[in-house]
Amino acid sequence: MEEKNVVLSKEGNIAVITINRPKALNALNTETLLELNNVIEAVELDDEVYAVILTGAGEKAFVAGADISEMKNMTVVEGRKFGKLGNKVFRRIENLEKPVIAALNGFTLGGGCELAMSCDIRIASTKAKFGQPEAGLGITPGFGGTQRMARLVGMGMAKELIFTGKMIDANEALRIGLVNSVFEPEKLMEEARALANSIALNAPIAVRLCKSAINRGIQCDIDTALMYETEVFGECFATEDQKEGMTAFVERRAKNFKNR
Repeated sequence: MEEKNVVLSKEGNIAVITINRPKALNALNTETLLELNNVIEAVELDDEVYAVILTGAGEKAFVAGADISEMKNMTVVEGRKFGKLGNKVFRRIENLEKPVIAALNGFTLGGGCELAMSCDIRIASTKAKFGQPEAGLGITPGFGGTQRMARLVGMGMAKELIFTGKMIDANEALRIGLVNSVFEPEKLMEEARALANSIALNAPIAVRLCKSAINRGIQCDIDTALMYETEVFGECFATEDQKEGMTAFVERRAKNFKNR
């Protein structure tokens, strides 16, 4: 099925996913979330993709939030169903084996901020704005905002941002650790591609296992986390890429990883 609200393109080993509803500031409605889920599934199945960039169409917004026009008349059952869908798709991004870089080109609010937080790395345009304004609309964040925000910036800062619903700029987002880097708008995608390509140069299986170890380890005690790290560390030695990487190092030549 051809998607109209989410565009997928490939540049070598890099997949670029674009939320494409610029007239609606890329707001997330049910249709867009379902399309995003389909695109993520396609990326999951593509062994030639080593890293992913997620961004928004146009100059104004990454994603300005969930679509309020769709939500305003929802019942309790419909609201929970919508929240469950958003959480399912965002969790799929978080668990995607390939690293995902969010290139945040403008308003990153509500569901857009939650989408960004489900990605592994966030880089922002100087024009980007961030916030979780849901309490001012009579709702809570529903796509993981109450959970991921606290894990990223700490409980106190997360509570302040969520309780007040205030909007912050890219430099403040950088200061509190919500984003990794900030660039001028015209440099954002160039920097995203450079970052994605630097990741794609490494052994894909090793990168995948690094992501898994970090994501799983942060959820449990240190001893359990270290046991899992030891397991994935050992698993690497069954790969051709480990032999290639270490042999190339010893021989002082360029590496040629095969994702095997």
